[in-house]
Amino acid sequence: MKTEKSTPRAGEIELQDKVVSINRVVKTTKGGRTFSFSALVVVGNNDGVVGYGLGKALEVQKAIQKGIDVAKKNLINVPIHNGTIPHDIFIKVGAAKVLVKPASQGTGVIAGGSMRSILESAGIKDVFAKSYGSNNPANVVKATFEALKEMRSPMAVAQERNVDLKTVFNG
Repeated sequence: MKTEKSTPRAGEIELQDKVVSINRVVKTTKGGRTFSFSALVVVGNNDGVVGYGLGKALEVQKAIQKGIDVAKKNLINVPIHNGTIPHDIFIKVGAAKVLVKPASQGTGVIAGGSMRSILESAGIKDVFAKSYGSNNPANVVKATFEALKEMRSPMAVAQERNVDLKTVFNG
C-alpha cells in the first residue's frame, strides 16, 4: 500500500523561479525563417517544494512566463532530512541517467548545472549528484525531478512497514 503524497498548490506558497535553459528554434517555411524560443524553468520555495516546466513562444519573456505557469502546475513535495535527501537513488529517463546521494552536513550541492538548479530550488543543502548519458538540460531536469519524486521519507517507510522510526534508521 503506497502512501498518498499531497501535492502543494502554487497560490499557497511563495515560489522562486530559475531559468535553466533557453533554446532558439528555427522553422524554415516557404516565406522564410520563423524564430521561436523554448524556456526550461524550475520553481521552488527552498523548503521541499519544487516543479519544472517547459514554455514555448515567439518571444523569450513569454516562453519564460509559460514555463513558470507550467512549473507551478507540476509541483511536488521532496522529503528533506537534515538538509539532505533521505536515501540515494538512481533514475533513468530517456537517455539521461541520474544518481543522487545524500551527503554529510557542510558538503554543499555537488551537482552539474541543470541538476544543481532543481536541487537548490527544492531546498536541499548537502547532496552528491551525477548525471550520466545525455547532457541535454531538459532530460537531465526530468530525470532529477523523477528521482526527487521517487524519494520516500523515513516516516513514510516506517508507516508502510508498520515499524517505529528507530528501526528504519538502524536496521
